[in-house]
Amino acid sequence: MGGLRELAAPFVVPGPSGVAVRDRLKHLSAGDEEVLRLVGDHLGGLASRDLKARCAAGPDHDSDAWAERKRVLTGESSSRWAGSITKATHDQWGLARRAQLAHVQGLEAGVRTIEHRLSLPLGQKGGKGAPGGYRSRREWFAKSRRLHVLEDRLRAARADWRAGVVHVVRGGKRLLHTRHHLDAAGLTEPRWRERWEAARRFLAADGESGKRYGNETIRVTPDGEVSLKLPAPLAHLANAPHGRYVLAARVAFAHRGEQCRDRVSANRAVAYRIHQDPVRGRWYLTASWTISPATTVLLAAARANGLIGVDTNADHLAAWRLDTHGNPVGRPHRFDYDLSGTTAHRDAQVRHALIRLLHWAKRHHLAIAVEDLDFTADKTREKHGRRKKFRHLISGLPVARLRARLVSMAAELDIPLIAVDPAYTSRWGAQHWQKPLTGKNRKPSRHDAASIATGRRALGHPIRRRTTPPRTHQSDGYGHRTVQAGAGTPGREEPRPRIPGPRTRCVQPDAARTRATRTPKTVRDIRSDQVWAQDPLLLTE
Repeated sequence: MGGLRELAAPFVVPGPSGVAVRDRLKHLSAGDEEVLRLVGDHLGGLASRDLKARCAAGPDHDSDAWAERKRVLTGESSSRWAGSITKATHDQWGLARRAQLAHVQGLEAGVRTIEHRLSLPLGQKGGKGAPGGYRSRREWFAKSRRLHVLEDRLRAARADWRAGVVHVVRGGKRLLHTRHHLDAAGLTEPRWRERWEAARRFLAADGESGKRYGNETIRVTPDGEVSLKLPAPLAHLANAPHGRYVLAARVAFAHRGEQCRDRVSANRAVAYRIHQDPVRGRWYLTASWTISPATTVLLAAARANGLIGVDTNADHLAAWRLDTHGNPVGRPHRFDYDLSGTTAHRDAQVRHALIRLLHWAKRHHLAIAVEDLDFTADKTREKHGRRKKFRHLISGLPVARLRARLVSMAAELDIPLIAVDPAYTSRWGAQHWQKPLTGKNRKPSRHDAASIATGRRALGHPIRRRTTPPRTHQSDGYGHRTVQAGAGTPGREEPRPRIPGPRTRCVQPDAARTRATRTPKTVRDIRSDQVWAQDPLLLTE
């Protein structure tokens, strides 16, 4: 065990701190859409200017500079629109700053890996946690050139980090680069321009408790009427008092609609965002608010009735139910999903797989144990070399999407989640559980065995099926050999009982009493009586 890394302790995952629901703005008139475009374009231009000012300030930005930015925007919009713009700008700059630091750390890890492999002789095998040398001189030369490229990128990224320079694109860098590859994307310039303008519009407003319906800028009444406060230069477009514009569309959130109406009626803060889907030609309204974190149960309480161990894979979830002693119960379950196609299709596939898993756990009142996966540093080609299929495999795992979905959906059903360290679960699960559970009618896969390993780690049991007795006393004097049977399990120390009769095909019913005391006259193989053959895997009910 000297070469293994230290394992983190399992913990109960806390619930979400906020929710968001979305509904389509149906039956908008042509005038409504034109007003939304004008307001979004005007506020998007202000947001672009504010982002430029925020990036120019860098890390030296303080509250006084923030107040000055807000005063500049207030004259061309309103104080509440200006507050929403400056807050969104500050969050976007902070996200870019964190992504820049992660990029620097990734480049540093790549440089260290290449330098280590270049220092080793050609063809030398690697050890645990350390890659070996390159296979050929040609590969060694190619990696030496790549090392210089990464070092140049690292120097530039470090210089930007020290100077506080971040590179942010409102609308998205991917969509910006698509402008130069319209043929490959299957777009014309007008279609691309429509998507670009839709992505750069700003129509978002933060809520404020105590104000009417929880938001003075974008307001939604309990009956679904939507109105927004127009910026000062567009106040002449108002169709309602106090410079407001009321849309013809009504919203009725199908999910959490009752909760949203309760908050609106109580004048509690609700944030809104209006955005356009140019591909479908639709407008949507997203409402979001914070919630009190769900009460986290104790780890011992989550383990009380056993749990379901889950192994996450690129195309399915492998799950197996375990009792409190860590024994697999019943048969393994597999929840498939297909991550090909559009983003909406992939998201729906993950959601449907999680629904089936959660309903199964809810029926049996069980917690769910999942691996705390994070492949941030494990996707680079410097770490895995030529193993392109493996890199594509771990890149395709829906880790972030599945984690966010599972936490929010489990909180709604009051199902505890236990996160465990994912180290060695696949390897040790296959080593200790795949073969013993394989039979004529059941052939578990490595993923099924990994789900057992995940569940046993969440229960606090070792993954191994058996514990070795002390070398000085190879018997049961120091404790039972197996870790499956509990201390109070009846008959856990006795061998399998011998039932005389036709089942044994060698012992008559009336000879059961005299056979144990009679001395055999001939030497026979004791295994032929099938008396002392102990069950190779003691499982409790």
